[in-house]
Amino acid sequence: MTVRCQDVRLSGYTTLRLGGPARTFVEVTTEDELIAEVRAAELAGDPVLILGGGSNLVISDAGFPGTVIHVSTRGVTVEDGLVTAQAGEDWDAFVARCVREGLSGVECLSGIPGRVGSTPIQNVGAYGQDVSETITEVRAYDRRTGEILTIPAADCGFTYRHSVFKGDDRYVVLAVTFRLAASPDSAPIKYAELARALGVEPGGTVPLQDARDAVLALRSGKGMVLDAADPDTRSAGSFFTNPILDERQLKEFADRAEGFPAFPEPDGRTKTSAAWLIDHAGFPKGHANGPVRISTKHTLALTNPTEEATTEELLALAREVRDGVRAAFGITLVNEPVFVGVTLG
Repeated sequence: MTVRCQDVRLSGYTTLRLGGPARTFVEVTTEDELIAEVRAAELAGDPVLILGGGSNLVISDAGFPGTVIHVSTRGVTVEDGLVTAQAGEDWDAFVARCVREGLSGVECLSGIPGRVGSTPIQNVGAYGQDVSETITEVRAYDRRTGEILTIPAADCGFTYRHSVFKGDDRYVVLAVTFRLAASPDSAPIKYAELARALGVEPGGTVPLQDARDAVLALRSGKGMVLDAADPDTRSAGSFFTNPILDERQLKEFADRAEGFPAFPEPDGRTKTSAAWLIDHAGFPKGHANGPVRISTKHTLALTNPTEEATTEELLALAREVRDGVRAAFGITLVNEPVFVGVTLG
């Protein structure tokens, strides 16, 4: 059933606990309601913001001057190794179910906050797994044509933390289908830190629940599993993406620094660590700017520990970090969360 309210503060719907009021706030629980509300807002000439778990959003203190549609659709089906989840399903609950039912391929993505519908937008990934490895198709509403489409993974434009859905409001994700392996064991463990925690060599496998438990422990140690008692979890996760450098950029970086992490990419470029850059530019864990700070557990997370900050105060810290890294290493960090009504400038 659709629920409609006015002037709802969006800070209550984001993991950062930031964001001003939505002029109109609508909660939908079915696909038909979701599409109908998008169409109605468009006919009224209203801007539309599709809101899931709010874990990857930085929203203006002024809020959103239009209709915010909170997606709470539910439903998961499993058939012949294909698992389809509605956009409003909680992501970690979905992963837990897959692990419980012996479906391998998303276990290393345990503990990530948010909803299933956001995962293809961001090409969510962690600990050596990306959702693009298992997504087969995305069901979406095309706001440009008014059609409901089934978009195969090959047409989703998946790259590092990006897709055709990100930065463009044309598509509203309705459901996501994954191809998962029926296996009691994990996919090969690619991430060195996770392999060490599990006591296996990279490329080895472990029982699904062991992989999930280890990932949750690692994420919790970094303040990356939502916990009302832990102020470091009042964040949007990793605030900056890991830079990917071409040959010229890598040479210029190497002229300024040594001992930095370097990970070859398939296209010949090299990925380095945003956390390393931030730390070595002089911004340690716990570095504060007014009421906001870098997490005390994880250099990439910017936090609102007392829930008393403003979005502008958070952005001031983000600019301080970005500008400091650029001055030290000539690399400009790019924000990972989606910005609504704000910019780093």
